[in-house]
Amino acid sequence: MKTPIFSFLLAFLFYTSGQSQNFITSDAFKTVSIDSCISWMKANYKNSNSTHKIGLQTLKRAQNKETDSTLAQIHEGLSTWHAYNGIFSPDSAVYHTSKVLEYYKKGTDKKKIADTYETLSQNYLKARELEKSQDVLFKAIPMYEELKDDEGLGSAYRTLGVLYQVMKDYNKSVEYTNKAIPLLEKTKNYGLLGMAQFNLIISYGELGEFKKAYQATEYCLEIAEQKVPEERFIPVKAHSYRGEVYVRAKDYVNALKDYIKSWELCVAIIGEERCATYRTEIGQVYLLQKDYLKALNHLSAGVEAYEKKGQTTIIQQYDDLSKCYANLGDFENAMLYKEKAHTNSVQVLQERIANLESEAVIKYETGKKDEAIASQEVLIQQKSRVQTLFIIIACLLAVLLIVLLFFFSKNKKTTQLIKVKNAENELLLKEIHHRVKNNLELVKSLISLQSAELEDSATKDAMIASQNRVQSMGIIHQKLYQGDNLGCIDMKDYFVNLSDGILDTFNAEDKVKIECAMDQLELDVDTAVPIGLIVNELLTNALKYAFPENSKGKIKISLSKPNSETLTLKVVDNGVGKTFDASPKGTGFGSQLIKLLTLQLNGVMEEHHENGTSVSFQFKTKTAA
Repeated sequence: MKTPIFSFLLAFLFYTSGQSQNFITSDAFKTVSIDSCISWMKANYKNSNSTHKIGLQTLKRAQNKETDSTLAQIHEGLSTWHAYNGIFSPDSAVYHTSKVLEYYKKGTDKKKIADTYETLSQNYLKARELEKSQDVLFKAIPMYEELKDDEGLGSAYRTLGVLYQVMKDYNKSVEYTNKAIPLLEKTKNYGLLGMAQFNLIISYGELGEFKKAYQATEYCLEIAEQKVPEERFIPVKAHSYRGEVYVRAKDYVNALKDYIKSWELCVAIIGEERCATYRTEIGQVYLLQKDYLKALNHLSAGVEAYEKKGQTTIIQQYDDLSKCYANLGDFENAMLYKEKAHTNSVQVLQERIANLESEAVIKYETGKKDEAIASQEVLIQQKSRVQTLFIIIACLLAVLLIVLLFFFSKNKKTTQLIKVKNAENELLLKEIHHRVKNNLELVKSLISLQSAELEDSATKDAMIASQNRVQSMGIIHQKLYQGDNLGCIDMKDYFVNLSDGILDTFNAEDKVKIECAMDQLELDVDTAVPIGLIVNELLTNALKYAFPENSKGKIKISLSKPNSETLTLKVVDNGVGKTFDASPKGTGFGSQLIKLLTLQLNGVMEEHHENGTSVSFQFKTKTAA
């Protein structure tokens, strides 16, 4: 039992976590329970500088001692911290989210697995691994559909909209974002609803549909103000994105208003120093308006902030700053920022030339004037040859690189489009199988309702047989949309499900045992459906006639492929067998159906009645396929 002093200490830690983050050390959590550490990490992922250390320490304590669910939650806390703070590369968030998925997949909580797939997709997106982001997102979407999780599905569609926007497929970005919006509105997920508008603002702007982009911005600001005022960065981004649209529309006055508003809102949230990079947007608009002094003021502050962050690839900002200095007559600074774009290869060449010239000067000053002049001529020739050779090689490499980049880009874009199309087709095909299965379930239910009202036993038996036939086909479509292979069925798993359904129909679970004595074998749909119907008829006949007066028994099903062209099916029971002088039972429709299906598969049937009934079939797979 925790002492009052310990409880007070734990409460104090949680309280002070929001007040003085920098004073909490990981040592303070060494004796705190794992669950309490996880709760603290969830509450402090935004602000605490200690969350990372405490998370790693907690993970080390939990290894080999805690459940998969607990380990998943610790990795989840570390993933959230990495994704929010961005101190490390996005690969760190990808790693921890992958571990979360690994642990959750050991359990049965499909909701957590689907949510983790979507989070992993977002982290892959930040790491610009677009194909991986798309692959895991297409795994989350059917799971949300199966769970009927509108909120999760809306979030996944929004992420898909972001993915297509990054891939510069703006029409698809708009399409999937508009699919997400009604789901997010329905589930009142106003934070994501506001951020979904970002996709529309950017995509409509890129497509030149400026009016729609402005409308999306107004709706975004309305949501932020009325529904989620605590999400203070939504207006910051909305104004910034609309500013980009105004620039594209050459409405510089309104662009300037939006950029300034975005910067001011950001300053109010996290301070002027951390928001200085936003000023480059303001400076770019002043530059377009030819107000060079104001442009210089904002661009200088923004570029300085970028350099403090260690970002050295800000070529556009350097170029804009150079233009400002040039227009203000400060050509020295204009050249300075132009020179920052020079390549390392030019700098290396300049250093080599400088060394050659210095060596010539030294020889001249030591009194070896003639030797120095001759040496200098050689060096100049060598320098000329080096320069010429370097230029030729550089030109050839540049041409080769451009050609390679062209074909690589073209091939990559084609591959991405094919993968997207294949993923969409697979999703559509799964949906078709799902709907066919649901329709067959509906037909089965209608037959069941109709048979319940019948009094004639023969008619009722015929209705039950029809119900089982529909069920046998429905199970196939269920296995297709649930499995990874949309073209094949695992027949052993299928026979097990079919047997359970028929036993349940005849209420015979306690008296008859059905065994599937076979290895795993996959068949295409065209072959699986008739074989399933044949087995359904044989099982139905056995349960109706082979075990009279509640006698117990056993039925064995086996399906094998002795060679590449032949399938062998056997259904054997240890019932009463067939009495040849007895009058036929039933309508005979089942026997006719078995014969027709056997002919369809180009097969032959043999039937034996010794110690029960044994029915075997030989099918030619090439003809069946």
